[in-house]
Amino acid sequence: MPQSAPHGTVLQVCPLLPSLEESLAAHYEVVRLAEQPDSARYLAEHGSEVVAAVTSARVGVSRELMDALPKLGAIVHFGVGYETTDVARARARGIDVSNTPDVLTDCVADLAVGGLIDVLRGLAAADRYVRAGEWVPNGFGLRTKVSGKRVGILGLGRIGQAIARRLEGFDAEISYHSRRPVDGVRHRYADSPRALADGADVLVVATSGGAGTRNLVSADVLDALGPRGYLVNIARGSVVDEPALVSALAEGRIAGAALDVFADEPNVPAPLLELDNVLLLPHIASATHETRQAMGELTFHNLDRFMTDGTLATPVPPLT
Repeated sequence: MPQSAPHGTVLQVCPLLPSLEESLAAHYEVVRLAEQPDSARYLAEHGSEVVAAVTSARVGVSRELMDALPKLGAIVHFGVGYETTDVARARARGIDVSNTPDVLTDCVADLAVGGLIDVLRGLAAADRYVRAGEWVPNGFGLRTKVSGKRVGILGLGRIGQAIARRLEGFDAEISYHSRRPVDGVRHRYADSPRALADGADVLVVATSGGAGTRNLVSADVLDALGPRGYLVNIARGSVVDEPALVSALAEGRIAGAALDVFADEPNVPAPLLELDNVLLLPHIASATHETRQAMGELTFHNLDRFMTDGTLATPVPPLT
């Protein structure tokens, strides 16, 4: 870890929150990579001047970009996720990495519960039904009760625990699966994603993305959830085997899904667009004015601290 204030250029890898971009430009020598007429030429001629890179959780810093920045000391992410950056590679080069935890926990948990309620009660489907002028007595049909459901949470980190607290207000019977049992948690621990799904009416995906969790929700897990079970995903599209999910929904092998994330955003599998038991959202879990402002402030704080004393306020946790 650097022990003194680094001096050099800050590379803005991709477009960011306007207020964050203004703060960066006002305080540091910032180069916006996307605005360079020839980004490869810029990196070849000036890559050695860059000491910090600011990026989004969705874009990260690629291996190729990392290799083009020999004096890079910090990668600062706007967002809680960082699976788009090879953290192990960065650390092997002595590059520190930060993200923006905690500040988006509430909004992501709120959306998870909102999606759960929507897909079980059919709120968005009912709205479409009314708008289409199809309302006739008893025409919409019965849906599923939310209160008292068995809810399995895949990933009981900050966001998973916030979801659990909210669902306690619905008298939900909560269980969870994480890499290991979480200290101080009274909820039942399931020793595998399949075991979790097998004992749940609703499976909520709240784990981190990346290679370690890719396709963690497999066809086998979806089969365990069963034809009366629902899936809610506010984590990353990569965590769910998307073709298996599409098949399970189309064939009625699970009852429905609320999805805020997809494997190849913004591309949504076409069969899902035809299903009224699936809530499709454009990756908006943290998309509130309050949360994005807090994310921007924490991103700037991380960069400012690095440029001041070579440390980060919220470095990503050690790899396990």
